[in-house]
Amino acid sequence: MTEKSAIKGRLSERIALITGASRGIGRATAMLFAREGAHCVLTARTTGALEELDDEISAMGGSATLVPMDLTDYPAIDRLGAGLFERFGKLDVLVGNAGILGKLGPVTHTDPKIWDQVMAINLTANWRLLRSLDPLLRQSDGARVVMLTSSVGAIPRAYWGAYAISKAALESMTLTYAAEIEKTNVRANLLNPGATRTRMREEAYPGEDPDTLKPTGDVAAAILELSVAECSRHGERISL
Repeated sequence: MTEKSAIKGRLSERIALITGASRGIGRATAMLFAREGAHCVLTARTTGALEELDDEISAMGGSATLVPMDLTDYPAIDRLGAGLFERFGKLDVLVGNAGILGKLGPVTHTDPKIWDQVMAINLTANWRLLRSLDPLLRQSDGARVVMLTSSVGAIPRAYWGAYAISKAALESMTLTYAAEIEKTNVRANLLNPGATRTRMREEAYPGEDPDTLKPTGDVAAAILELSVAECSRHGERISL
């Protein structure tokens, strides 16, 4: 069974899963993908925010499936993969956007609970998503995976601790996966959004003027370019 959006665009007939879709870059990406004709499968912890997003997508003639969930509930990720297979039989786009900052400070002072939480969401959840969804991605005629990273994932920075380390590991995992799917129809890339007007950026730089930062829509546009079937980029780390 497939669901079709009433909108014809660059993602018509495509099924796209976006994590962390309730706000920020994830929300902007969901809106753009819906405008381009994708049927969006949207995950986030906040049901109300997802429902508001769904209302906006429906108002423009788009379509979405809402999946309120905590990405640290790994059996739920397995159930998500099974449910998507039963409903759609494939997945065309996976956008791994969900992530948390944790707390900045010396790496040796990191609270073990915060360390575990950052690794669980920023790294392990994305591995579980790939593990669950890889068979669905391989059923697509041109699947695309975009994992959101950060400059601190490639260049270590003092006091960024668990967040930086989780992104470094995410980059290694994604590029390893890219090497393993070289001969398939799946393409996987990393995208570093750079300084963007998000709540996480505000947490990290509370005194910064948000008007000096790029809007989330600019990042969504870059994600779209990496998500269309005609994009041939693969195994790259792209920075905005």
